[in-house]
Amino acid sequence: MAEIELSALVRTCLKRRIPDKETLRREVQAWADERNQKAVRVEWHFTTADARTKLKRLYPKIHD
Repeated sequence: MAEIELSALVRTCLKRRIPDKETLRREVQAWADERNQKAVRVEWHFTTADARTKLKRLYPKIHD
């Protein structure tokens, strides 16, 4: 989820040169405030079960 948010930050806010650290701080804070106010949610494209099927080599096998 963090990677998705960082990608959104880069696409919407950081695609340009930022002149200094303080401007960067203000820009990122304004972006975060807007995302939080809008209550932006992540839309998952598949379920955990689908992920386990598709990515089975990455998931450990658990035996009861």
